[in-house]
Amino acid sequence: MELKDLNLEKLIKNNREITNLGNVADYIPELSKANKEDLGICILDNNGNIYCAGEYQTKFTVQSISKVVALMLAILDNGEEYVFARVGMEPSGDPFNSIRKLETSSRGKPYNPMINAGAIAVSSMIKGDDVKDKFRRLLDFFKEISEDQTLEINSKVYLSESETGNKNRSMGYYLKDEGIIKGNVEEALEIYFKQCSIEVTAITIAKLGLFIANEGRNSLGEEIISPRISRIVKTLMVTCGMYDSSGEFAVRVGLPSKSGVGGGIVSVVPNKLGIGIYSPSLDSKGNPVAGISLLEDICNELKCRIF
Repeated sequence: MELKDLNLEKLIKNNREITNLGNVADYIPELSKANKEDLGICILDNNGNIYCAGEYQTKFTVQSISKVVALMLAILDNGEEYVFARVGMEPSGDPFNSIRKLETSSRGKPYNPMINAGAIAVSSMIKGDDVKDKFRRLLDFFKEISEDQTLEINSKVYLSESETGNKNRSMGYYLKDEGIIKGNVEEALEIYFKQCSIEVTAITIAKLGLFIANEGRNSLGEEIISPRISRIVKTLMVTCGMYDSSGEFAVRVGLPSKSGVGGGIVSVVPNKLGIGIYSPSLDSKGNPVAGISLLEDICNELKCRIF
């Protein structure tokens, strides 16, 4: 089946009741206000075609999908060797917000950039004159690669995250004590909480997916990041992007993807498609339960799995 023949409205209808199998995130109080029955999708191809259905225009916060953006910028700022000397590349096998292996692992660094500890370390590597400038650079970079100049943070979600982020703070100070974070811990945490609070739609993250699919080139064909950085990001999305159910997701869906507890999933069909999903009802691992099912149906219909 070709993309133009895909009945997205029917697939949305078929998967919407699966939202009842999960729950919206409530450990960040502002996220609990989402409608758990929402389900939306946007698919972009290299010919400029856009295919959307469901609540694809509903705004939500990007949350952990921002880890992909921050990682690309940190590598641009510091180089691959510097970044991965401080953050690993391996799946952790633990929940995304676990702190257990920070102290017990012999690695001496977070397992990967897609768990919270690794992401906080990566956010500390963003360069700038001060914390305001560092976050501005990250937001501007996100705007550039998603080609969406309207991006801004949701202040209520940011304050909610900052006020309740005690476990993330403990990770930050542990990483500082271990020499992983070189600068000010509170600045790193501020950047991290703010990047997670950037508001997007399914269209925005589909654009991000298409950018990665095209080896770091924008819609004009201009290279923003190298193919090498794009390959690193896609690989980590496959192995670590769906938290500690990344292996199961790879078997079911077979695409490089990254989820966020705000309900988003960005997926990549290399050299072909960028896919953005909004589905705030989450499974026990923190992944959009109906969103995964919808992606699986799409991959079965289009036969677009990469493995």
